[in-house]
Amino acid sequence: MKLQLGKPLAMLVALPLLFVLPAAVWAADVYPSKPLRLVIPYPPGGGTDTIMRPFVQYLSERLGQQVIIDNRGGAGGAVGMEAVARAAPDGYTLLAALTAQLAVNPALYKKLPYDPIKDYAPITLFADGPYLLVVHPSLPVKSLQEFLDLARKRPGWIVYASSGKGSGGHLAAELLQSLTGIKMVHVPYKGGGPALTAMLTGEVQVTFAPYASAHGLIKSGRIRAIAVTTARRPRAIPDIATIAESGVLGYDAGVWYSLLAPVGTPRAIIDRLNRETIAVLNKPEFTKLLVENAIDPIGSTPEELAQYIKTEIDKWAKVVKEGGIRLE
Repeated sequence: MKLQLGKPLAMLVALPLLFVLPAAVWAADVYPSKPLRLVIPYPPGGGTDTIMRPFVQYLSERLGQQVIIDNRGGAGGAVGMEAVARAAPDGYTLLAALTAQLAVNPALYKKLPYDPIKDYAPITLFADGPYLLVVHPSLPVKSLQEFLDLARKRPGWIVYASSGKGSGGHLAAELLQSLTGIKMVHVPYKGGGPALTAMLTGEVQVTFAPYASAHGLIKSGRIRAIAVTTARRPRAIPDIATIAESGVLGYDAGVWYSLLAPVGTPRAIIDRLNRETIAVLNKPEFTKLLVENAIDPIGSTPEELAQYIKTEIDKWAKVVKEGGIRLE
C-alpha cells in the first residue's frame, strides 16, 4: 500500500529544506554578525601596521562590526600565515600578507607550514610601494644608466647593503643583477637602519631602501636616489624614474600588500569583502594616507590576485635560484 502524506505532514517534511538549501546565501546576508580578526604576520609597530590600522577603522564602519588587528610575527611571517591557514573559513579571520610571505618564502625555505596557493582564498591585491635604489654621493652616477655602465666596467667593485639575507632589498638587487648581468657584492646587515648607516658612513656605496626611511636623507642630500623599483612611479615621488622605464624591461620589485581569507570561505563573503575593501581604497582620506607613504592603492578582483601570486612565485623562484639564496 502506498503511503500518502497529508498536506500538513508534507509541509513539515519539506520545512527543513528551506533552511538547508539557501544556507550559504543566508549566511552571506547576515554577515558579519560578530567582530572580525585581521592577522598581520609581523610584530606590532611595523610599516604594515601603519597602513592596516587606519584601514580596519574604515572597514569596520562599512561592515558594521569591529575588525581587530592580530599581530602574529615570527619565522619570516610563517607563524601568522599558518594561523590563518588553520582558521575556520567563515569570513571572520582575514590575512594581510605581503610579497615575502606569498611569493618569496616558498623559494627561500625548504619547508613552510602553509601553501600560498592552496591554503588561502584571495580577496584583493590591496596596494604596492617601492624600494628606492639609493647611492652614496661619492659614487659618480646620477642615473640608472650611469650606474649600470659603472657596474659593467668594474664588476664586483660596487658593494651594496641590505637589511638581511633574503630581505626585500636583497632580492631587489638580485633581480637587477639577473636582468642586466651586472655583478655587485652583497653585505647583509641586521635591519634597514644599520644598512642605511653603513652607506652613510661609506662602508658600502648602494642600498635598496624603503621610502619611509630614505626620503628624508634624500631631501637633505646625504644620499642620492637613482630609481624606484616598482613598475610605475609612485604618486608621492613622480620625479624619480622607475628601473623599468630606465631600460631594464620587466623589472618590478616593489612591496605589494594583499588581503586574503582561509580557503573555503564562501564566495559570497569574499565578494562582500572585496567590494568593501575597494570602497575603502577609493576613500579620499585613506588614499591620501597611502600616497603620503609612497604606497599606491590598487584593488583587484580575487581572480586577478590569484594569478598575480602565481606569477610572482615563479619570478622570485628564478631570482632566488640564480642568486643561490637559501634560508633554513
